[in-house]
Amino acid sequence: MTTFLDFEKPIAELQSRIDELRQTAEGGEVDIDAEIGPLQAKSDKLLRDTYAKLTPWQKTQVARHPERPHFKHYVAALIEDFMPLGGDRAFADDSAIIGGLGRFRGRRVMVIGHEKGDDTASRLKHNFGMGKPEGYRKAIRLMQLADKFGIPVITLVDTSGAFPGVQAEERGQAEAIARSTEQCLNLGVPLVAAILGEGGSGGAVALAAGNVVLMMEHAVYSVISPEGCASILWRTADKAADAAEAMKVTAQHQKDLGVIDEIVSEPLGGAHREPGAAIGALGDAIERALADMDSLSPQELRQARRAKFLAMGRV
Repeated sequence: MTTFLDFEKPIAELQSRIDELRQTAEGGEVDIDAEIGPLQAKSDKLLRDTYAKLTPWQKTQVARHPERPHFKHYVAALIEDFMPLGGDRAFADDSAIIGGLGRFRGRRVMVIGHEKGDDTASRLKHNFGMGKPEGYRKAIRLMQLADKFGIPVITLVDTSGAFPGVQAEERGQAEAIARSTEQCLNLGVPLVAAILGEGGSGGAVALAAGNVVLMMEHAVYSVISPEGCASILWRTADKAADAAEAMKVTAQHQKDLGVIDEIVSEPLGGAHREPGAAIGALGDAIERALADMDSLSPQELRQARRAKFLAMGRV
């Protein structure tokens, strides 16, 4: 059963009524099709109307939905023979950032991304997708390996930001993020980045400085979380909705600003309602992006990537 968000309460009430009617008819003695039909049509229309005019804050809630597909779901559906590669060869293996080799629709690829987890135990194991320095150094190592053997890189970004703990700072969090971003820009192989849910701060950019940046329709991408921005500007997280509006966090805003290259459509009601369709749509977008770069040399890939990011913000 889908978990409904706060702004979906009217839809939840209608769906609850439909479920009650279906339970009543389970015995087969009562025909309620005539009553369920109009209710379902009303629920579907309400869902379409609601998702046609989501606010930036509502999109942030959708991007954070606990049932939204994560890195492991995309890898399971899109990558064959995935072989995870762990550790940064210096300190530890960070479970928030996962990477490895595999085959994507016939191509050898290196896949790297954030994993948030989908229940309490896995979220704690993966630190809610908040990478530590060793995670970004692992990403650097895997990107260098891909570069050495001419293997395209796919990054799947879904994090509220890099881990802000004292230990992470002591181990050089800012330096690790900067070097990971630098490694993205220096790659001589194609790099396609996809923002799956949250793209938060430097923790996202460190894996997202790609030749092509894709973004799911209801994902968000920002320099800081709306709550964090509100706490700084208004001294209260209660202004998060205003902050989300001001920061232009949505995929539609990011496309208009030239920060991303393509918006990947999601099923009606968000990727969590039909994960298979959402994953397939992203797979198609990644395949097109990689095909477009087949004829580019390493130097051309580097130059195009750097020019892309240097052009951002120019008036």
